[in-house]
Amino acid sequence: MSRSPAPKNALYLGTVPERAAVTHGGTKLTLDHDLDLFPGAGRRLTTRQLAGFVDDAAARLHAAGVRPGARVAVHKSANFDIYILATAAARLGAVPVTLSPALDPVSVAALLERLERPFLLTDADTLDRLAVEAPGLATGGGDLVAGVILASGSRPGATALADLTGSPSRPPVFRDPDEPALITHTSGTTGLPKLVVHSARSLYGRFHPQRRLVSMIWKRETVALHVSYVHSRMYLAMAVLLRRGWSLLVMNDSDPDRTADLFSRTRPGFLETHPNSFMEWEPLADDPRRPLANVKYFSTTFDAIHPGTMHRLLQASDRRGPFFFQIYGQSECGPLVGRGYSRKRAHKADGRCLGYAMPGVTKFRLVPRDGKRPSRRNPGYIEVYTPGRAVTYWGEQERFDGQVHGRWWRGGDVGFRSRFGCLHLLDREVDVIPGVHSTLEVEDAVLARLPELTELVLVPGPDREPVPVVCTREDLPLNLERWRAAVADFPQLAAPLHLPLAEVPRTATMKVRRLELAKSLRERSEQSA
Repeated sequence: MSRSPAPKNALYLGTVPERAAVTHGGTKLTLDHDLDLFPGAGRRLTTRQLAGFVDDAAARLHAAGVRPGARVAVHKSANFDIYILATAAARLGAVPVTLSPALDPVSVAALLERLERPFLLTDADTLDRLAVEAPGLATGGGDLVAGVILASGSRPGATALADLTGSPSRPPVFRDPDEPALITHTSGTTGLPKLVVHSARSLYGRFHPQRRLVSMIWKRETVALHVSYVHSRMYLAMAVLLRRGWSLLVMNDSDPDRTADLFSRTRPGFLETHPNSFMEWEPLADDPRRPLANVKYFSTTFDAIHPGTMHRLLQASDRRGPFFFQIYGQSECGPLVGRGYSRKRAHKADGRCLGYAMPGVTKFRLVPRDGKRPSRRNPGYIEVYTPGRAVTYWGEQERFDGQVHGRWWRGGDVGFRSRFGCLHLLDREVDVIPGVHSTLEVEDAVLARLPELTELVLVPGPDREPVPVVCTREDLPLNLERWRAAVADFPQLAAPLHLPLAEVPRTATMKVRRLELAKSLRERSEQSA
């Protein structure tokens, strides 16, 4: 532990806003919501104010008992103050653990137990919900946590940060660059999420190439950022963009109509969000307010995106040569491969082609699953190399080691390399359905044929048959005649199940929880039997 200047080749999250404020203190940061921790701050901030909020929050957390090396589980209502609180904890040399607001109380309790008595940093309403299903978390937190700290509200036995206003400022603490610096969690699509441990050195391994890529965009744009506050991507995006001095629009709400109104007023030139949020925003292309007219760059770094979505959004831009960046990454590794699409090429894109490794930074290889050379018909395990790979899974070192093969990381996806060197992702290994070459490929094809769909997911039914779960715009009835025509070349599909989009279980980054959805189908079948 050190209070001397930070070591090189390490990214210390706790000083990111402070360092950015030195050169770009007046840069604007706009929110579409009010901060829970600083309710009187308003929705228009500067980088200098953000740095002050982080310093203030760190002072209060220190007064609440947080010390270097302590784990601070941040689990509260979705709000940009999650970023402020996690960064403040990091400034003290503590280890922020960002847990999604979408996690159920039982999962939260299980993760807190794995963390071995961390501090729980939450809000009064969230604490009340947790206590209903996980009584051990009532007020004082029992044996699960070292203490409960509330960002807003008050409850007996908990420390309210509002009561610690005016606490003396604390200098930043720089721990060893290979010690845990941030803990996030995996999407949870395959059960209880894993706790991914990042160090200051591994975070820098992601930061450096991203900073280099953004530096190639010479004109500063206003960036609209709608990214999960608990995902490591949020912290890397803020680190890159704050230092570049780009104005930010941080969004909590993805409702298409409210998003159209916000964009028509703020005119962002760069959009980054999850693939499913871009799908949700497709109606913005036809909105008379022209909310996407000034967008030059679209970017998503979580999953492959449907070509039809890219094409529709690019067509809505009035900028010369708009571009769509599709980057494939994982919680454990950050961005791995990617490619860009122009307005002329997006509609011709192969939705399974994720792109190419980042020169001099990342690499990938395909490993046989059955002794045969990986190919389109016989996909192999995708293994990747990156200096940004996480350190471990907290409390599950053996599980982490099982995915490490020398310097390569096996993330659970299967695919192949095209003759042009492009990485093609066909499925996650756990999502493979007998008789379906690629669930993702089928979904791409049918979504392109039926623009009235807002979501399509293939999951195994009670007898392992491929069941299409579909959602429509405004939850309108599915036109079965159009459906049958669209799936005519996929005779193996079962009858579609039409669900409201709100009933589809999702992760913090809007991914569909496929295993949970398949489980609910089995339960429906058993109840109707």
